[in-house]
Amino acid sequence: MTLNKLDQAAQAAGIALRFINANGEPATISDDTKRALLAVMDAPTGKAPPLPPVQVFRGRMQRQLTPQGSGEFHWQLISEQGKQFHGSVQGGEPLTLPPRLPQGYHQLILRKGRQQWQTRIILAPRRCYLPAPLEQGEKRWGALVQLYTLRSEHNWGMGDFGDLERMLEQVAALGGDFVGLNPLHALYPAQPEMASPYSPTSRRWLNVLYIDVSQLTDFQQSHAAQRWWNSAKTRRMLEKARVSEWVDYSTVAELKIHALRLTWQAFRQHGVQQEAFQQFVVEGGEHLRYQAAFDGIQAERHTDDQQAWGWTGWPEGWRNAQQAEVQQWCTQHEDEIQFWSWLQWLAQQQFAQCWQRSQQLGMAVGLYRDLAVGVAQGSAETWQDPQLYKLGASVGAPPDRLGPLGQNWSLPPLDPHVMRARGYQPFIDLLRANMRDCGALRIDHVMGLLRLWWIPWGETADKGAYVAYPVQDLLAILALESQRHRCMVIGEDLGTVPAEIVSLLRNSGIFSWKVLWFEQHRDGRYRQPEEYPRQSIASASTHDLPTLTGFWEAGDLLLGNKLGLYPGESVLQSLQQQREKQKQALLDALHQAGALAKSSGKQAAKRGMSPALNLAMHRFLAATDSALLGLQPEDWLGMDSPVNVPGTVEQYPNWRRKLSTTLEAMFAEGEVQRLLKAVSIGRKRV
Repeated sequence: MTLNKLDQAAQAAGIALRFINANGEPATISDDTKRALLAVMDAPTGKAPPLPPVQVFRGRMQRQLTPQGSGEFHWQLISEQGKQFHGSVQGGEPLTLPPRLPQGYHQLILRKGRQQWQTRIILAPRRCYLPAPLEQGEKRWGALVQLYTLRSEHNWGMGDFGDLERMLEQVAALGGDFVGLNPLHALYPAQPEMASPYSPTSRRWLNVLYIDVSQLTDFQQSHAAQRWWNSAKTRRMLEKARVSEWVDYSTVAELKIHALRLTWQAFRQHGVQQEAFQQFVVEGGEHLRYQAAFDGIQAERHTDDQQAWGWTGWPEGWRNAQQAEVQQWCTQHEDEIQFWSWLQWLAQQQFAQCWQRSQQLGMAVGLYRDLAVGVAQGSAETWQDPQLYKLGASVGAPPDRLGPLGQNWSLPPLDPHVMRARGYQPFIDLLRANMRDCGALRIDHVMGLLRLWWIPWGETADKGAYVAYPVQDLLAILALESQRHRCMVIGEDLGTVPAEIVSLLRNSGIFSWKVLWFEQHRDGRYRQPEEYPRQSIASASTHDLPTLTGFWEAGDLLLGNKLGLYPGESVLQSLQQQREKQKQALLDALHQAGALAKSSGKQAAKRGMSPALNLAMHRFLAATDSALLGLQPEDWLGMDSPVNVPGTVEQYPNWRRKLSTTLEAMFAEGEVQRLLKAVSIGRKRV
């Protein structure tokens, strides 16, 4: 079939002309969508250079490139280690790279007369890193924690890095191997109620509200800070933040930022780690400087305008980090930039301390971090690099049965053409920032390495199209950085997964995610523990799904109905009937696996949630063949309220629900200890 010029251009840019919809039927993309997406992309134009800007070789691939054109080219290759190689090649003939070139990032320079072109050469391993115990067939378990939900006798109203260290110690003492975390990405300290960890301002820096201020030496030794800390007003605010059922981000931020400003003054005067901090600033470079400037400007503007959020609401002359007004502000506010940079340094230090503690405790995985799929429209990242992020589009999902208009996540996509033109450096930087100080990295919506649903800005999600990403190259770089950081990779592959990426992920050593609720055969039977693939992490639920108690008692359905998520009473009744079938199938599976006593009741409709049933579910999960198992403290405590209800913004206080008790009380609870002991025993049965 001959394509018209618009379709040719769209296809060349990686825009899929058609896709298979949720009904399994082929659907076509409108011409308006093609034009709108082409208009925001930086697809290559003009005559192509003799060699591409980057070439990736993986495993034992033949390491050859073929310069396009005629005549003789001279080449020079500079290895990552600084070793140099030279030669010449005729246009159209293969250029074979030097033998025994190590894995890594190398630079190839091609010359012809006065013309010169550069190609980054990336040599990568075939598979991602795997810790030795997992490689040897062991099975490990850990806790999946939304860090901000932790209560403790120490924190200031939300979980912090001090709590994380204590959590690691408790989990390790009970036989666990890791603590898995929500994205720790930088959010908006001047607008703390913008709390979703999946809509960050930057994926390369940390959320400074996780700093445990109390453990800072300069805070402890500052007379001004201690006078403030011991004042009646501060104690009242602290108590208010601690006892609140939901995280009171505004109060927490007010307490922490004020305390940290007092501590900063003490650090500037006599801090003993000035040199280490300045080295951090140098290494952070422009990216850290503009992240700090963004936080400083946001704090200043929030004082003047409580509603201002992100740079999209700033005056015209402030909407790009390189504009004159911004540069002038930076020159006049060097101390403010230093302050916000210092907060990033503190956060990095404390998180690194948690990682080191996990290693002292002998944990093979220790910590795993979560990489969100993107950043918010008005974020520091888009402010710094508007060419990389396409602000004329948004990432989401096409229509399906549950969402007839699809999903729009309001996250501007990374342009794959810009990434490639830059030798994939933005992707490399992102991985390096998120693989430091941890043993595993979870990649949210891992299908985004293959394709993302782009929606023209201002349109509904049904007006979008799939845009292809260089999946083979990205997986190769992921494997290289994974091996270098000794950091395994977990792919969040829930929902509709394109067939072509399943084997790619498996062959790359990326772990799949297996959620109990979804592991059913076509006839409704739940998969038995031995049917779970070894190269996976199993869990009962996720932050977007009901807890064990919430599922069994169908509290999530009643809440969804109360929030107006279901169009009509018949939808709720249908979902409730489906849930009754799921509960019976799950109870049958528990009996079949021997997780429940034979004498235990076999009719789900007659069983309420109980400690015995909760224990049985955990035993079942512990027996799964998945190499990793992640468990949520909410389920140890029998909690039923969710931390996030997808599809809601104002209707439900997402990302705020705390655990029902403190860390100290939770791990002292006999029921929790018995449950986790049973899990540890179950995991050792390989």
